[in-house]
Amino acid sequence: MKEIVNKTQRPIRVPLPGGKFLFLGPAKSGQVSDQAVQAPSFKKLLTEGTIELLGSGNRSTDGRPGPATKGTSQGHKSTTTVASKGDR
Repeated sequence: MKEIVNKTQRPIRVPLPGGKFLFLGPAKSGQVSDQAVQAPSFKKLLTEGTIELLGSGNRSTDGRPGPATKGTSQGHKSTTTVASKGDR
């Protein structure tokens, strides 16, 4: 998978294999398959400067923090309890 970015200030449609499209808003990014990069219409968008190819889909090299993961919490446990209502 390759990461691409819309470099324009308008939404674009990136043609994909199989007659499909990837819709990207202004300055938004998305992932495309390696096969899509080889298509002539995709290469045209690259040479025009409409989109930029960043490489693999992992964003670990761009300096932005990754998705937040829920790790172990430290400190005291929550003392909130929910009382049951009605006959059970």
